[in-house]
Amino acid sequence: MIPTFNGELAAEQLGATLMHEHVFVLNAELVLNYPGQFPADDLVDRAVEYLNGVKASGIDTIVDLTVMGNGRNIPLVKRVADRTQMNIIAATGWYTFHDAPTFATLNGPGRMLGGSDRLTELFIRDIRDGIDGTGVKAGVLKFATDHYGFSDGVLNIMQAVADAHLETGAPIFTHSHPGQRNGLDQQDYLASRGVDLRGVVIGHCGDSEDLDYLKQIADRGSVLGMDRFGLDSRLPYEKRLQAVKELCTQGYAPQIAIATDSSAYSMNFPDEARAELLPKWRAREIMDNVVPDLRNLGVSDSDIDQMMFANPRRILGSAQ
Repeated sequence: MIPTFNGELAAEQLGATLMHEHVFVLNAELVLNYPGQFPADDLVDRAVEYLNGVKASGIDTIVDLTVMGNGRNIPLVKRVADRTQMNIIAATGWYTFHDAPTFATLNGPGRMLGGSDRLTELFIRDIRDGIDGTGVKAGVLKFATDHYGFSDGVLNIMQAVADAHLETGAPIFTHSHPGQRNGLDQQDYLASRGVDLRGVVIGHCGDSEDLDYLKQIADRGSVLGMDRFGLDSRLPYEKRLQAVKELCTQGYAPQIAIATDSSAYSMNFPDEARAELLPKWRAREIMDNVVPDLRNLGVSDSDIDQMMFANPRRILGSAQ
């Protein structure tokens, strides 16, 4: 059974699934200190309208990979989930490109104050018991590595994610930087910890058209997150389509997850900028345009079903 914001689902009930999305991308400090600038009711209304549009396009489930460091706000998203038919799966983990939170760098085995690893404990509790009395359990884990590489802070988070995975079996999703080919580095670390790479989705592989790099990741067992359709500033739409088409032609559909990495609302991308620069960066574009365009390129219905239905069922249903 797979946990969502509104209870558990059998894997067969997931339907068409986007494996890397966000409801909100927030800055927790701003929300706490300037709540009048970000009215909760307005944010909820906006997200409900957005997700209802995604649902109407033919998507049944999204994995909300907003974790701590991204402004995760479970009570706020729960209000959204209560008003939409979209299945939303929560994540746990911490999003940072460099520094871990201070409490995590001071507390834990081998650190200044010693004791247990508090991040690992939080992640396990989120998965097994639920997130601080909300009744919502996390279904997946997430960490990020970007242009700073494996800083001490990033390794702190990666260690906690790996430990929580080994304890719970929850699948691991990553943010990677394909320009540095660091999806392979992520795999190296996780494999060194005893993680089965078949339960790992290497995020943002869709920012690359380097098929050699992408196939190296897939050949080691992980799923390729072709998950930024509409983010043309990273790679043009047509090149993203072509990369997926070529991978499917070579038999890699069982290791591809499709998504947009977009959100109903993001503090990082003001509405005006998104409308001008990234007008198609929205989750409903997958069924409205991406899937039809892949079909037009010759990608088979069986491969599309594999990417949109079967792969999410397999990955999300892997937790113990």
